Amino acid sequence: MATTTGRASRTARDGAAGALGARGHRGSRPGPVRRFLSQHWYAWAMTAPVVIVIGVLVGWPLARGVYLSLTDATEANVGRTIGVNVIPATYKFVGLENYVDILTSSLFWERLAWTAVWTVVCVGLHYGIGLGLAMMLHRRLRLRSVYRMLLILPWAIPGFVAAFIWRYLFNSDFGVINAMLKAAGLGAVGWLDDPTTAKLAVIAVNVWVGVPFMMVALLGGLQSIPAELYEAAEVDGASPWQRFRHITLPGLRSVSSTVVLLGTIWTFNMFPMIFLITRGGPGSSTEILVTYAFREAFTGVRNYSGSAAWGVIILMLLVAMTFVYRRALRKQGEAW
Repeated sequence: MATTTGRASRTARDGAAGALGARGHRGSRPGPVRRFLSQHWYAWAMTAPVVIVIGVLVGWPLARGVYLSLTDATEANVGRTIGVNVIPATYKFVGLENYVDILTSSLFWERLAWTAVWTVVCVGLHYGIGLGLAMMLHRRLRLRSVYRMLLILPWAIPGFVAAFIWRYLFNSDFGVINAMLKAAGLGAVGWLDDPTTAKLAVIAVNVWVGVPFMMVALLGGLQSIPAELYEAAEVDGASPWQRFRHITLPGLRSVSSTVVLLGTIWTFNMFPMIFLITRGGPGSSTEILVTYAFREAFTGVRNYSGSAAWGVIILMLLVAMTFVYRRALRKQGEAW
């Protein structure tokens, strides 16, 4: 009887010790976050500098801009130092007043309408001309590499250099374009002096600058389409238009969706082409949203809060456009 009781007590003690050990072992096991960091520490170490740089260069200015857009900060009431005198900031929080003023003004809707026309026309021409050139260079041609280099040259020229070159070409008095028109017996045109011709001029320059990117991207997409598809379609009697419609366009769909989105964002915010060629003129006929936001912050009595509000509205418009564009692609079956 004593032996049985001793065995039972030892078994109970061993079971209790085992349970405590199991609980202690489970308690020392790292959580999912710690386990993830320990397994992928190298990736985190590599991306940490990029995250920090983006946070400093993008995150902080963005947060500061959103804060300023909710105040009445101008050149007259921001903090500044004049000699040995330190003048404290006196601007105050006004909430959404700047946004209400902008969205209820006819000026904003006029700028938005021209910005939308500018973006749609430029991106449409970028894509159409870029696709045509890409299809031409996709064929076997003599000196094809030379053509590729010449056609990509506008993309290699810095934007401000291209803007100054074209501003000189469009000059009313001694520009090369008017000189060619006079040589052909035609009259000179004040390209940058009339609202209509100024808009045509900036669109032409932006198309010249933006087509090479579309051409290179679409050329890469064309080279990824299997040649067997075209051969099989030709054997079946498909016409060139049918091959283009049912093979080329579907094959370029993933590339096209990406480059059109990028082109739209870039063109919507294309500051240098407008500002350096026309400075938004004549008058304000070629002013787009981003150039007006710049003008608010850096000309006249600098309205920092109004400029920040314009910038936040531009960001919100682009985010909304990207969201709608992404949803449209998903409805078409694109995994983007």
